Amino acid sequence: MDEVAFLLRPRDGGWVIDGTVGMGGHAEALLATSGPDVRLLGLDADPEALRQAGGRLARFGERARLVHASFAELAQVAVEHGVAEARAVLLDLGVSSWQLDASGRGFSFQRDEPLDMRLDATRGETAAALVNRLPEADLARLLHEYGEERYARRIARSIVHRRPLATTGDLVAAVRAAVPRRAWPRRLHVATRTFQAVRMAVNDEPGALRRALEAGPRLLASGGRLGVIAFHSGEDRIVKQTFRTLDGAGFAALEPSPLQPGEDEVRANPRARSAKLRVLERLP
Repeated sequence: MDEVAFLLRPRDGGWVIDGTVGMGGHAEALLATSGPDVRLLGLDADPEALRQAGGRLARFGERARLVHASFAELAQVAVEHGVAEARAVLLDLGVSSWQLDASGRGFSFQRDEPLDMRLDATRGETAAALVNRLPEADLARLLHEYGEERYARRIARSIVHRRPLATTGDLVAAVRAAVPRRAWPRRLHVATRTFQAVRMAVNDEPGALRRALEAGPRLLASGGRLGVIAFHSGEDRIVKQTFRTLDGAGFAALEPSPLQPGEDEVRANPRARSAKLRVLERLP
């Protein structure tokens, strides 16, 4: 959060767009560390997250405007709210700790919950519908591409054999039955990669990221910055390739390598260990 506030807060007035406002932590830091002429447009696909962010940002009054929308709709939302250009745009990818721990929507393998995984629970196909519908070959491809799962084929076969799956416990059982016990990872739960892959597919997270990365740079004012925090190597690869394409074409990456959390931050928040922050600046 400190790095985000330092690198992205505007030095003068203007708009900041938080495309993944979540619980409002980054938005609060950006507003608190910038002047009164800075306003924030916050988007999130999760209505419950927006409600909680609204309470957290209430003290900023009209400086904070929250919208129920995916960051894939960044360009459209900016037009609808009269934001012609932004001093900064932030994308913090993945799911929040609250969504993992308390949402009850099946993001976590730690409890037996309905297998939903939608960031926006008001629309779209659930994880249960997805894993019960896809052919075995497509499931294996999904697990390999999004989860980088070594045993993708075995797990896909196990899922198909155990259909219909209705809860997170059903999916965990399918993974455990497929992966040899000797191959279970020491640091991660054996179902971590499968859950990650299914969640990314349910919410089309790579597709949404590509659309946001197309719109975000175009929205930047001269000297404005786009920051992206990725936790998944595939998503970080998309960000890296996009920034590399834009570098020298009116934009410049602030650093050749991403910023990563230090030891103190990882101790305080172990989930931050895989975070990578990349920042792109629009040249004057």
